[in-house]
Amino acid sequence: MKKLIVFDPPMCCSTGVCGPVIDPALPRFAADLNWLVGQGIVVERYNLAQQPQAFVLNEAVKAELKQKGNACLPLILLDGQIVSRGIYPSREEIITLAGPEQQVQESHYTRAVEELVALGASIAANCDPCFRYHFDQARELGVSKEDMARAVKTAQTVKDTPARHLLELAERYLGSEQSHPILPILESDKQPAGKGCCS
Repeated sequence: MKKLIVFDPPMCCSTGVCGPVIDPALPRFAADLNWLVGQGIVVERYNLAQQPQAFVLNEAVKAELKQKGNACLPLILLDGQIVSRGIYPSREEIITLAGPEQQVQESHYTRAVEELVALGASIAANCDPCFRYHFDQARELGVSKEDMARAVKTAQTVKDTPARHLLELAERYLGSEQSHPILPILESDKQPAGKGCCS
């Protein structure tokens, strides 16, 4: 059974996803490690801030730190050999590192998809800086404006639907649309009922 060990830079917790500023690679990488465990690979993870002894006891890690300092972190070892330095690899790269005998399904969650999700989240959060940042990131990855527009439209639809339903509830409690016209602005934008999310 293969064993993969991650030696993280100093972080506030074991995954680094609880601080005020979160590197978007960290939650994705944590999910990828959980996925690896499901593929039958033993995974261990050590944080320099909380488990420095693990770094001292591993000769390969200690030598790498002595030579390059914390810049080499995160270090990823597979069966005792360093296979990655200084970055959190994507799932596809982890699959390659884990070995060709692992019969696994390729992930569809690419960096481009991640940026499209982030664009949708920025719409839901009404966050201008987030939208600008993830727009630029998606453009650098070659994502078309058409695909970004689809992500925005989907996010806005999901965002508007519960708001519309809440206004409809308010109408039922407060009176008819004729006496309390809360909904007229939304009427022209109503979507037909369906079986999708929040329909």
